[in-house]
Amino acid sequence: MLLDTTQVISDSDAPEDKIRKLKARIDARAADIKERNSLYDGDRPLQFASPEFSEQAGGLFDGFSDNWCATVPDTLRERLEVTSFEGEDGVTDKEAMRAWKRTRARVDVNLAILDALVVARSHALVWNPSGDQSEITFIPAGEAAVDYLPGARNQRRSALRIWSDGSHEFATLFTRAWGGRPPMVYRRQRQANGGEWVPRTVGLRRSEQVDFINPMGDEIPLVEIANRARLHGDPKSELDVVAPLQDGVNTLWAHLFTAADFAALPQRAVMGMDKPTRDITDEDGNIIAEEDIPLGRYSKDRLLWLSKQGAAIGQWSAADLKAYLEVISQAVRHIAAQTRTPPQYLLGEMANIAADALEAAESGLVAKASDRQTFFGEDLLEVMRLEALAAGQPARAASLAMGRTVWRDPQYRSVAQYADALTKYKAIGVPDEALWRMIPGVTEEQVTGWIAMRDAQAKAAAEAASAALSAFGPKDDEDQGDEGEGQEDGEAA
Repeated sequence: MLLDTTQVISDSDAPEDKIRKLKARIDARAADIKERNSLYDGDRPLQFASPEFSEQAGGLFDGFSDNWCATVPDTLRERLEVTSFEGEDGVTDKEAMRAWKRTRARVDVNLAILDALVVARSHALVWNPSGDQSEITFIPAGEAAVDYLPGARNQRRSALRIWSDGSHEFATLFTRAWGGRPPMVYRRQRQANGGEWVPRTVGLRRSEQVDFINPMGDEIPLVEIANRARLHGDPKSELDVVAPLQDGVNTLWAHLFTAADFAALPQRAVMGMDKPTRDITDEDGNIIAEEDIPLGRYSKDRLLWLSKQGAAIGQWSAADLKAYLEVISQAVRHIAAQTRTPPQYLLGEMANIAADALEAAESGLVAKASDRQTFFGEDLLEVMRLEALAAGQPARAASLAMGRTVWRDPQYRSVAQYADALTKYKAIGVPDEALWRMIPGVTEEQVTGWIAMRDAQAKAAAEAASAALSAFGPKDDEDQGDEGEGQEDGEAA
């Protein structure tokens, strides 16, 4: 997508100009966001139906969709579960995990990742409004935009968050320091139906300022969580490759249902005989006209009387609907191949699959999930670095900047497989704490509890061993000295 030169942002722009340009970027994405959300929700009109078919079917299939556009991102999102954050020393950052839970980020991050998979991006805002506890808020793609320093794709120089209460539209702009100006936060508003951006007056508490220096310094606290980002170009949605095949599948189902309605049963016809009629008589019994006998009556009564010599009944065979099903299955297989979604997720074919074959079938999805963990992990680690800064802990922020996001293993394995793998890791000297963290579903609190229980058991065992040694081991020096004196006295006697 070519960037409109009128929307290029300069550090020298007035706050209202930056808001206008960033808002224009958000508006330019609105159509794609709406289309991709509609695809995910299964709200998709028939795309490849002929005009004649559309005219015949009318709106019969408007609410129908064999929706694979939800299955594909959902399957990937299920393999992306954050378990913890580690600092530069490789130790879990407990303060980060407390903030992660306190702000509900451990739940909302799943929504943010799903949004990024569906509409290509989402956002996270880190802020400390009260100066006491920081907040992490995940924001959909249509309510935020980040501007990067030209030539440095990872350095944010400004960001915008917008929202509306129905009557007004609000904007908060974050800018970096430039040209002697400090890093600033600007709050603006305008009427919901448009107009000029003006300093905010609605909803602000008396203690809140409209424009103020960013308390987080030169840090832009809004982070973009981008899916399939490239060195050049916009992030991509997981649905971009699915949409054409999804449209084809929907149209094929519509054709199949239509064929099933009209041609799935054998069709019979009476040959060599006029259409059956009956006489219409007047009050005196005179025949004054004739009328056709509705053919539905013969179908209902299951009886047809052929009164004309040479009349016979012919039959057309029912339409073979397997051809439609085969094409639909092939299209679904193409979706599986292009999105690396295991076939059993889309086709439901899992009968008698060996464990090794199932692992091989999921290898593409596991590799895809691991790739997303790399890029999403860096974005989320940046969120937690900002959280440490907002909490007034720069040393912890510096450690997190060199740390990593820890994810659950994207490969699903049985309990027996995990037990066997962990036993082999134990045999080569991997510490117990590391092995415990590899167990799916185990939280950092459980690992901490297990460490405490292990240490308590070791301490209890050491105390028991010490007590046993005192009771049955060598006696102390005083007792030995008494015994020695007694022996000497006895010898003297």
